[in-house]
Amino acid sequence: MTTAGEVLFSRVYLRCVTCQQGGYPADERLGICGRYSVNVQRLAALAASSWSYDLSSERLAEFCGLALSDNTIRQIAQQQGAAMNTWLNTAPEACREFREADGEIEFTTDGTSVNTVGGWREVKLGMFSKREVGEAAPIESWASRDLPAPTTRVAFAAIEGSARFGKRWTPWRRRLGILDSSHVTVLADGAKWIWEEQLNHLRGAEGVLDIFHAVEHLASTARTLYGEGTERTAEWLEQGRQALLNDGWQGITQLISQTRREVRSVTKRASLDGLRNYLSHHVAHLHYRDRLRRGLSIGSGSIEGACKHLVGRRLKQSGGRWRVRRLNRMAGLCSVMYSHLWKTYWDTAAA
Repeated sequence: MTTAGEVLFSRVYLRCVTCQQGGYPADERLGICGRYSVNVQRLAALAASSWSYDLSSERLAEFCGLALSDNTIRQIAQQQGAAMNTWLNTAPEACREFREADGEIEFTTDGTSVNTVGGWREVKLGMFSKREVGEAAPIESWASRDLPAPTTRVAFAAIEGSARFGKRWTPWRRRLGILDSSHVTVLADGAKWIWEEQLNHLRGAEGVLDIFHAVEHLASTARTLYGEGTERTAEWLEQGRQALLNDGWQGITQLISQTRREVRSVTKRASLDGLRNYLSHHVAHLHYRDRLRRGLSIGSGSIEGACKHLVGRRLKQSGGRWRVRRLNRMAGLCSVMYSHLWKTYWDTAAA
């Protein structure tokens, strides 16, 4: 099967009289590997990275006139997904663009749940990217400033335990030409596993607690203290934001201590204590004012986008339940696509 339709042909089979091994010598020259041409496999994998297998079959027929069953598309996508995982983890071509790009190095990671035959499981994602330094920004524009878009990115994903996933980071760092972890900024939410693995595999990196997650915790405490939607709630939240952005750990703990002296409710004090405890694990990750002054990121929105587009768009489609090994193969396919390495892969590994 080719993109032009089915092609029937015959060729000579040759066998070595010494070793008794045989084959079709013309196949390699013609680029024939199995029943489907490379271009057909490419189109099938491309469709499968966006749509369910049955919908991929319908749309390939309409767009390209290719008659491929959903089972055939599944088989091709799974084969190519496994091959792409191997290629991502071993091929120099997968890292070349990143190594040659300019910009400050960022690493972001997170997890999102996907339905499997064994129940809901967390798919973990990691992403190295480079971003040019932006303009220095005042505290007031922390949420509205425009940062330069990443110049390059490489993403990877899988269902696996935190320790095993963390072990991927050092090989990736080295392959991407990052010789010193201190040149990396880790931006993430407050998930304990992330910061434990950062100490194990990216020790010395500058850590940043995602400002939007931090503010969400402030907002939750403000509502507990003063109610939903009240003027006093908004005032305290603004005080908390300013304290956190200007003075980090020192500023926010002063506000928490002051507020705790003013309230008597056990519930309210517990909320303040919970906020302090949450932020106490990130004392070194709250230098927002300095990073704003340097034109650097203070949020992990890029990994939120990856969770939505790399995983959610394809792997969380309604009604689907995945086998873990099949999902991990598809995650490889989607990672190549999300990393803008699709053409590079087909021009090299699949050529």
